[in-house]
Amino acid sequence: VQLQASGGGLVQAGGSLRLSCAASGGTFSGYTLGWFRQATGKEREFVAGLRWGNSNPFYAESVKGRFTISRDNVKSTLYLQMNSLQPEDTAVYYCAAARSIILSNLRVPAAWNYWGQGTQVTVSS
Repeated sequence: VQLQASGGGLVQAGGSLRLSCAASGGTFSGYTLGWFRQATGKEREFVAGLRWGNSNPFYAESVKGRFTISRDNVKSTLYLQMNSLQPEDTAVYYCAAARSIILSNLRVPAAWNYWGQGTQVTVSS
């Protein structure tokens, strides 16, 4: 499956953005989906994840209460609604998919099988 992320941009602190990740060459059926981000000079970090067949999302502590992950299985699209954005949220955001991943590996980039190309989010102060 190929993933295409979109929706990034420049926003002022306190603003909102919604990222999308569309699948092609397949569907999201059976996949765990997630969002990661990578700021300049830093390692890629887990942001949010949503397992197949489980409606309970997982979030990094830094985004809890501000970001919401959701998926539309009919459209094979993953979303990340980001509210109350802060300058520290500035990064390239990547969507990811995993066919089989255990819960303890959700935050481990190497455990994910497919990646989108990334979309830049810049939050100005």
